[in-house]
Amino acid sequence: MRIESLYRYPVKGLAAEALGEVALSPGQCLPEDRRFALAQGDNPFDPAKPAWVPKTRFGCLAVNASLALLHSAFDAETGTLALRTPDGMALHGDTRTESGRAAISAFLARYLGKEVRGTPRFLEAPGHNFTDVANKCVSIIGLASLHALEQATGTTLDPLRFRANVYVSGEAPWAEFALLGKEIQLGTARLRVFKRIVRCPATQVNPGTGTRDADPPAWLRQHFGHADLGVYAEVLEAGRVAVGDVLAPMQADLLG
Repeated sequence: MRIESLYRYPVKGLAAEALGEVALSPGQCLPEDRRFALAQGDNPFDPAKPAWVPKTRFGCLAVNASLALLHSAFDAETGTLALRTPDGMALHGDTRTESGRAAISAFLARYLGKEVRGTPRFLEAPGHNFTDVANKCVSIIGLASLHALEQATGTTLDPLRFRANVYVSGEAPWAEFALLGKEIQLGTARLRVFKRIVRCPATQVNPGTGTRDADPPAWLRQHFGHADLGVYAEVLEAGRVAVGDVLAPMQADLLG
């Protein structure tokens, strides 16, 4: 399989940022991936004692489809998060200061309007990633599997509906499922695939229009008997990963 694209998502539920290459570290997500999140007012998340909380307690596409239309860009060197609404309202907030995070919270709360529950908090918890599963991991999607879903439904689906870190080409549809429990070489990094990704209502949202105009979870069940697309992998050995690199099973797995 060949890596066709790489993405990180600095703020849970907000825009993807394309990468040419990235350095992976053992037991970690991609750098800056899901580093921040907007916790709804009824979310008990404590940044001083971070623990995994379901995505629906945060601003997320599964619940807040309009987030797809909010432009965002994060500068890791300065800590600045740039936000812009479809009607042109903009903010450059400093994620490193309490006042900057408060300004970001207020901006996002105004944008979400009635979808806000209580007083939301824009959060970071050093060492914590706001991932959809409790494990720190890298998400991988085989584009052949996505194309199989498109062919079965007669639709065209933007891959970014599925918010993966790594999109790969090559092999047959669903070939990535055969990697479950196995170690893989991704660029110069070594990972272990540990779980198939069960798709959720977030994939119903068109990232270009912010509307729910498709139902991938239902379509997957209807045509393939499951709601899975892509896999999660944990990083075992550090390395660099770039667009154009190869994803392949480790040699021991090929022999065994």
